Amino acid sequence: MPSPSDQGSEAAAPVIPHKEPAGGTDSLEAAIENEPNRFKRALKILGPGLVTGASDDDPSGIGTYVSAGASLGFITLWMAVFIFPFMAAVQYICAKIGMVSGKGVAGVLRENYSRKILFPVIFFLVIANVVNAGVDIGAIAAAINLIVPLPATLLIIPITLAILALQIWGSYKLIANTFKWLTLALFAYIGAAFFAKPDWSEVLRNTFIPTIRLDNAFLATFVAILGTSISPYLFFWQASQEVEEEVSMGRKNLWQRKGATDKELKYAFWDVNVGMLLSNLVMYFIILTTAATLFKSGKTDVQSATDAAEALRPLAGDAAKYLLAIGLIGAGVLAVPVLTGSAAYAVSEAFGWKYGLDEKPYRAKQFYAVIVAATVIGMLINFLGINPITALFWTAVLNGLLAPPLLVVIMLVANNKKVMGERVNGRTTNILGWLTALIMTVAAVALIITFKTG
Repeated sequence: MPSPSDQGSEAAAPVIPHKEPAGGTDSLEAAIENEPNRFKRALKILGPGLVTGASDDDPSGIGTYVSAGASLGFITLWMAVFIFPFMAAVQYICAKIGMVSGKGVAGVLRENYSRKILFPVIFFLVIANVVNAGVDIGAIAAAINLIVPLPATLLIIPITLAILALQIWGSYKLIANTFKWLTLALFAYIGAAFFAKPDWSEVLRNTFIPTIRLDNAFLATFVAILGTSISPYLFFWQASQEVEEEVSMGRKNLWQRKGATDKELKYAFWDVNVGMLLSNLVMYFIILTTAATLFKSGKTDVQSATDAAEALRPLAGDAAKYLLAIGLIGAGVLAVPVLTGSAAYAVSEAFGWKYGLDEKPYRAKQFYAVIVAATVIGMLINFLGINPITALFWTAVLNGLLAPPLLVVIMLVANNKKVMGERVNGRTTNILGWLTALIMTVAAVALIITFKTG
């Protein structure tokens, strides 16, 4: 993981002007350092990075980890340990872009790069986000179906309308503050792992000694885990939310947001790393628990939320379905606005429209129109008759295929002195960032080749 001081050389780098904190209420540093309680100080540091980490474990991620553990057993455990530094580095880079430039990723591309780069990036992002949002809505419906015996298809439209109403007329901060606590139900997988009594020597061996196979099933799972952990929508969302965070502190003009102090970057570093660590912990134990229960019992083909809930039975017994339902609902309602919102941020910045979840709908009509369109189109995917767990898994694979070119663009921006000034990536950050792009590219190409050759 890069350290917050790993910011690159200052030699000959243009310094982007920024307003140093004066100790007022518009200063994040002041808000944190003036808090006498240490625990509350720590909580003030956690913001966009923590929410991003929570939304990273969206239903697509949960479905992918369940499928990985159930179909391949413990051999994918090492991926959770392996991926963590790459997840953290990429999200920190995206946070830094938003903080230093004062804009989201699409806004930076519009101002500094050709439209031949901007519009394909936005197109692929929107496609991935719409599909992801759609299958997450389906997962919420499947979760409610575990509790209420109504057909999931009847729940799709009411769920979609409820999420839209919350997002348009409510407050995303309220949504995030409410539903991120529901995602804590997913930590039940940690307890279930111990109750399942796995062979811990086998668990440790597979955690630290990688198993790599070149068959379709393994490569698809590897790409899916990469795609759901290092997702395109998270790149854009992280940067945009850092901007929103500064706007909420009173930095409404671009010149006030440009640049970032060492302390601001330090807080962003810890915020992102804590968020990604929690996300990674959930990933690890979902794979471990499903491997110890579903895989060991021969239930390797998970077809429904009911099947997925069986992994929690050693801990919760008949209440397993309620734990999974609460976790899926919380993760889904948290993630869908992130997916549609990041698409709306990107499109609005690309075309120069007014945007922001704190804006009233009548002041940012195009921004909210994109949110509505993305949500409704995504919703329609659920009426194609695709198995929800299968859809969640292959959505993660789609993200894994689309992420590499978008990640290359992110790295180019993060090393552009015109955009980042003295805050261009340092050596460690660059190594992790470019290595992430390389690994994801090689995995995606290998998967395509194996499918073509059978």
